[in-house]
Amino acid sequence: MRLGSLRLRLVAAGTIALLVALGVAGFGMVVLFKRHVARTLASDLDIHLRQLLNGLEVDAEGRIVVARPPADPRFVVPLSGLYWQISDDHGQLLRSRSLWDTILPLPIDEPGPSDVHQHELAGPDGEHVLVAERGIVMNPESQIRVRAAVAYGLDGATSAVLTFAKDLSIALAVLAVILAVGTSVQVTLGLRPLGVLRRGVAEIRSGRRQHLPVDVPTEVAPLVEEVNALLDAQQREIMRSRSRAADLAHGFKTPLAALTADAARLRELGQLELARNIEDVAEAMSRQVDRELALARLRGKARGGPEAATELAPLVNALLGTLGRTPAAAHVSFDGEVPPGLSVAMDRTDLAEVLGNLLENAARHAASTVRIVANATPLIVIVEDDGPGIPDAKIGRVLERGGRLDEQGPGSGLGLAIVQDVLEAYGWRLQIGRSELGGARITIAPAIVSALRWPQPAMSQATPAPSILTVG
Repeated sequence: MRLGSLRLRLVAAGTIALLVALGVAGFGMVVLFKRHVARTLASDLDIHLRQLLNGLEVDAEGRIVVARPPADPRFVVPLSGLYWQISDDHGQLLRSRSLWDTILPLPIDEPGPSDVHQHELAGPDGEHVLVAERGIVMNPESQIRVRAAVAYGLDGATSAVLTFAKDLSIALAVLAVILAVGTSVQVTLGLRPLGVLRRGVAEIRSGRRQHLPVDVPTEVAPLVEEVNALLDAQQREIMRSRSRAADLAHGFKTPLAALTADAARLRELGQLELARNIEDVAEAMSRQVDRELALARLRGKARGGPEAATELAPLVNALLGTLGRTPAAAHVSFDGEVPPGLSVAMDRTDLAEVLGNLLENAARHAASTVRIVANATPLIVIVEDDGPGIPDAKIGRVLERGGRLDEQGPGSGLGLAIVQDVLEAYGWRLQIGRSELGGARITIAPAIVSALRWPQPAMSQATPAPSILTVG
């Protein structure tokens, strides 16, 4: 996942929300467990206090004795964490064996017979203890007031809370990992329709389909319907634009033909300069009309319209078959290699105009050989010849908009400017260099390939690679 992706944001937000929720839940559970332990301790102390008070008696000398001590064995184990202590207003003090030689420092307090007071204070060996105490009158006649206290060490309770918190943290951490993975899976499944749309757009650009797939979830269906409606509206507008451009071009054809005829009559009358000027203007206007017609046809097919997908090898064979019968190619042999089954995301007519213009130009300037080579990975097409080539100083000029490879010679192609327009409409780029044959090398490739590098298929000049091209 790349930084800034929707999936990363959703997974991160979900994970953070889970961690916060689990943290709050864990803290709340620890607090509840601590309160539960405190209530349990208070209840146990109350039971021990009742047992202690029920076991008190007054002997014949009027002294308090514990006839039935509490049954918990921890009261007889020194520093066990469970203690009891009894004192009266005559200074008598009784205590459990667990207190050993210490005394619970009870605060100044006078609990009543029905009141149970609780305190937290320092106990034996510095241990923090919870004390529950109660005051009663043992002998109504002698009014002997007794203060009974039972204490429980809190260190054990604190240790229990910490152990619970540790075990809970481990459990919550495992749960957090499981929920985070579940969140990632949930987000991936939830965003899968967007992947379907992305592949649908890619297929539209490559010419394999005309509309986005409609078998999508309900939430995405309105977007798909709007995009498909937009594609239909765009296609209708393209057809109208083509029709208007064609009508306009045909409207210019008759006046241009009339201008050409007038120039011919002027030439017959000896008005050579005026005739040449009119012919130049007519030729320039004719080229502009042809260019606008080509561009009108290209609109809407940019970067692979719905109908754009052409197998390269049959088209090249057809072009070479036609070109081989022209006077310009009578002295030229063709070789090269085009992998069978290689398709180009471009309309057949547009690709034929591009390759036809490049092959015709190469044949016109070649001494004896024209080579066309194509690779599938990366996708690249090279047309080269063994002619004089293009001087480095003129490469920049012929690549400028309006420049032509065949500017000084005859030809019926669209010209390099329109070739570049066609390639740009489909997201391709063109480069001119020098061939190992000695002439010019024209390289065309998708922009994503040409932005990285301009690879040249390795072919031995002495032993040409097997060719599937035929000239008939």
